[in-house]
Amino acid sequence: MKFRNIALSGLMAVGCLTASAQTEAKTEYVFQPHWYLQAQMGAQYTLGEISFKDLISPNIQIGAGYQFNKVVGARFTVNAWEAKAGQTMTHYAYAGNGAVAETCSTSKWKWNYVAPMVDATFDLTNLFCAYNPKRLVSVGVFGGVGVNVAFNNDDAINSPVADKLEYLWDGTKARLAARAGANVDFRLSDRVSVGLECSATTLNDHFNSKRAGNADWQFTALAGVKIKLGKGHTTRTVVPAAPVERVVERIVEKPVRVVETVEKPVVKEAEVKAPEQLRRDIFFIINSNVISASEAKKVDEIVEYMNKYPNAKVTVTGYADKGTGNNVINDRVAAKRAQIVVNTLVKKGIAASRISSESKGSRVQPYAENNKNRVTICIAE
Repeated sequence: MKFRNIALSGLMAVGCLTASAQTEAKTEYVFQPHWYLQAQMGAQYTLGEISFKDLISPNIQIGAGYQFNKVVGARFTVNAWEAKAGQTMTHYAYAGNGAVAETCSTSKWKWNYVAPMVDATFDLTNLFCAYNPKRLVSVGVFGGVGVNVAFNNDDAINSPVADKLEYLWDGTKARLAARAGANVDFRLSDRVSVGLECSATTLNDHFNSKRAGNADWQFTALAGVKIKLGKGHTTRTVVPAAPVERVVERIVEKPVRVVETVEKPVVKEAEVKAPEQLRRDIFFIINSNVISASEAKKVDEIVEYMNKYPNAKVTVTGYADKGTGNNVINDRVAAKRAQIVVNTLVKKGIAASRISSESKGSRVQPYAENNKNRVTICIAE
């Protein structure tokens, strides 16, 4: 007998320690959609056959973007300045004695362009790691399409090799362009970060005036600053529900039923008071306010409790998960979840005066696990 009491005391102590650990509050970061602005400058290389350094030109880019969630965003940018190209020509001179002298000369030309582009952006760090807006370094990729508007091609028109350029163009030319790239951002504050970006852009073969039989390419490296407009995140404190609570509930209720059965003939119904509060969490599927068959049993348990204790009242609170919808939608869904429980209790004979209800939408999250917050919590006492 003593051994059983000692073992039972030990199990209760372990249960209390476990419940304390599971109900410890913790702070979580919650992503907020937001706009941002970007300004960058660097260098651009137009692929060609002459020396690498002769094809490098300055480049600037400005843009605005919107981050839809912690991974996916979109941005509009304008990339501009100039591009370069060149061609090496071999010249042969014949002497009277039949000897041949060979010389080479290189012609170079440059022109200007403006390229508005629309990109889809993806934050790889948030995709593969937990969301943390305080992270110092984040890595992403992007890809998009746009139009390259080229102009001021006079250098090519007046070059010594102009008659050799099969795709020589004049005036202003607009051509489709597509690009892909990667970026690394370094956080300076909640709203400001600096970053590096590299991209490759493909264009029509006519872009550099030379016929190559394949697409022309630009490779760009940029450094710049990004500024968030508004908050990019908020915080919330989550207190996980203690699973031990329901076990204690059942232990208390059973002896009360036995005692009540014995004393019921001699105790007036109006004087019976509930010794413990009863809590039942009624869960719903996403975007629904229909009580499933399994959850309906919990409603019946509340009705049984209320009938047993005529002085008891019940508070019904509806919730919605923060991971779905927005505040307007979630307020409506949570209110419907609370109301369907209230309506069911009334239909089963519980007076409306004994029921109070409210909706907290997704502004309060009683559970750490997102899907469990699609719930109506009923507390009777």
